[in-house]
Amino acid sequence: MQKVGKRNTRNLAWIISVVMVMSVVLSACGNKEERQVSGSSGNADDPLEVSIMTITPSAVPAADDNVIKRAIEEATNSKMNIQWVSNNIYGDKLNLTLASGDIPDLIMINDPFGSTFTKMVKQGAFWDITPYIKDYSNLSGGIPDIAWDTTKAADGNNYGIPRPRPVTGDSFFIIRKDWLDRLNLQVPETTDELFNVMEAFVEQDPDGNGTKDTTALAAYISPDDLGWGGNLGPVLGAIESSFIGTNSSWKWDESQGKLVYRELLPEVKESLQYLTKAYSRGMMPEDLLSLKLTQARELFKRNQAGIIVDKTGTMRKIYADDLKKVDPSFKYTDFYPLTNLNGYNPKGSGYNGILAIPASVPEEKMKRILQLVDTWMNPEVFEIQQFGIEGTHYEVVDGKKVASSEKLTADNASDFNHIVNVIDLPWDTTGETDEETQANELFKKVEAERDKTSVADLAAGLQSETGQKVLPELNKKIQDLKAKIILGREPIEAWDAFVETLRNDPNFQAMNDEMTEAYKKRNGQ
Repeated sequence: MQKVGKRNTRNLAWIISVVMVMSVVLSACGNKEERQVSGSSGNADDPLEVSIMTITPSAVPAADDNVIKRAIEEATNSKMNIQWVSNNIYGDKLNLTLASGDIPDLIMINDPFGSTFTKMVKQGAFWDITPYIKDYSNLSGGIPDIAWDTTKAADGNNYGIPRPRPVTGDSFFIIRKDWLDRLNLQVPETTDELFNVMEAFVEQDPDGNGTKDTTALAAYISPDDLGWGGNLGPVLGAIESSFIGTNSSWKWDESQGKLVYRELLPEVKESLQYLTKAYSRGMMPEDLLSLKLTQARELFKRNQAGIIVDKTGTMRKIYADDLKKVDPSFKYTDFYPLTNLNGYNPKGSGYNGILAIPASVPEEKMKRILQLVDTWMNPEVFEIQQFGIEGTHYEVVDGKKVASSEKLTADNASDFNHIVNVIDLPWDTTGETDEETQANELFKKVEAERDKTSVADLAAGLQSETGQKVLPELNKKIQDLKAKIILGREPIEAWDAFVETLRNDPNFQAMNDEMTEAYKKRNGQ
């Protein structure tokens, strides 16, 4: 009997979950009124008991009795049952949870335009919170309009609270400046210069240990990362986007007066040839296809890779302390975020996922959950996960809170940003040390420079009914073929053949027409 591979098993689970969704949503819709009448959120003065599911980047998630969690609960009059799910498996876990019908009261939806969530929204399985937003000052005033706008469903309503993110803070290349200096190299500004740097990082012993044991890109291609950056995951997708000049799946063609799907662009083929050459020369991990996000990050933490794609704000929290243990000479300013590549860097959509409330939650409790998030966004509450508890995580020095990053990390402080995040707090460029202050000032300067050249996703929030049907399978085909070409298992000519098939596919043409119509309608054309 033929063995079933991990990917086939994963796809089968996903297909089963989608089939299950339809029966679940019908049940959810049919009994919504009954649940609203019979459900109870308890006395308004009692702590709000709420179940939550979200991502954690930490290997060991925050425990139920975590000191920061308890402090947030006290400040928000709540009792939270948090299900932390690893980044590596969140996509699969989310689909299975949605299909099961046993959905937490507040659930992080990483892609509000994913096919499963979109279908359930259309069937009424999640609360439309649009009429309620105005009643909560932090939700209406503390989350940028761009985040609300780019997370609207096709009907123009919001079915979740956006987790805000600065538009200048999107993930982009971060390079080891100390490695560049050691090899007398300049910060790359083009993909050609980046290739030369990557080659040097492999061949010229940038870590100075006398052994040829480093790679350049801490990259991976995960089945859970479908959709971002042309289906190649954040690192390789950022290279592809730098060739194209957009972080969108679509690009406007003025001569044709329509949107063009990114895979039809000649620059995609050029980037595939570039990545194939880079992989064949050892510039990224050999086991590229089997790596997970956490494993790719480990390469960077262990001083084995010199380039990663991530947000500037994560550098200290996720990488720096581990790197200092391996390389004591490492400084925070050695994390050098690139301003742009080929004149391009991505402008963020203003959000990173949404927090959705299933329709099975009674209206009274739904309002209390909105109030929970709104209260959590108050500075005095949000600062609990920023600075921790006085005497445990920080001390007040000259009127300022000076926190111990090591103690905050040990208590998973930043994990709570994956539930509630606030971005409009003043940027404090001070730190515990001069080294930290210099790094913070560098990051602030780079983000300001990025803002001058960053490119937004012009199709953010646009939807195609045909696309919802065909994109899940199409994305899998695209990712699979790109991965095979990069790994040398398929020739580049296979990409030409695939693109030609796309051009002649009636479903693809219908999706293209629908997206173009939606784009023109939004822009008043």
